[in-house]
Amino acid sequence: MSTVPTITLDNGVEIPQLGLGVWQIEDSLVTDVVAEAFDAGYRHIDTAAIYRNESGVGRAIAAAGLPREELFITTKVWNSDQGYDSTLKAFDKSIGKLGLEYVDLYLIHWQALKQDRFVDTWKAFERLYADKRVRAIGVSNFHIPALQRLFDETGVRPAVNQIELHPALPQDELRAFNAENDIITEAYSPLATGDLIGDPTLKQLADKHAKTPAQVMIRWHLQLGNVVIPKTKTPARIRENIEVFDFKLDNEDMAAIADLETGIRTGGDPDHFG
Repeated sequence: MSTVPTITLDNGVEIPQLGLGVWQIEDSLVTDVVAEAFDAGYRHIDTAAIYRNESGVGRAIAAAGLPREELFITTKVWNSDQGYDSTLKAFDKSIGKLGLEYVDLYLIHWQALKQDRFVDTWKAFERLYADKRVRAIGVSNFHIPALQRLFDETGVRPAVNQIELHPALPQDELRAFNAENDIITEAYSPLATGDLIGDPTLKQLADKHAKTPAQVMIRWHLQLGNVVIPKTKTPARIRENIEVFDFKLDNEDMAAIADLETGIRTGGDPDHFG
């Protein structure tokens, strides 16, 4: 069983550097998927209210019987629930579905600039943190201006910024800003939703290390210092994705992957979403 390293957040909480994302996995199926992940050695699960599978994740947690302190569970508030009071209500719903007394990380799912409610949402997050209902608070899909506004209007910086990030979209500027402000960068769609699996450079590196292109990309994330949450519901790939701690990419490998940057997104642009 693989042992996943942790990264320490700005408040001292440790987050496993590799987890399982469960976006687009049906509630009826996600229980078995998360159970498979636990069996493979994962302890970090990333869900969200809008995924509509928090209940299934909760069932897997309850059935596993693992010590709660070994698990790191993330969920997120959706755009339509942003705002102070509505965020608190949404959190109550999420934690009820998960069957937990607290979550380890709660994220604002999108900056949702058109709604202009994320500062009030963040103040609700601060309350949840003060009440010890969450161990850490963060954001997802936030760009620098929105982050700066949080800093200026609340004085409280997110522990994590979860963003689309993969070799085609390495997000160098945003990652640097996060690092300068003690914000951990967490990568979703870390394999570019599979679009890069057939890339010749990645195939060559995979052959070099006797690994798969997916494993090479996950290793690239780890060596950049990202937290990474590849999503899959296939048991073999769940296990494949965690078998990435027995090899290392060298400087030439990392440079070759850097050349894959195109700036192309596979998901929404936070500046024009919500």
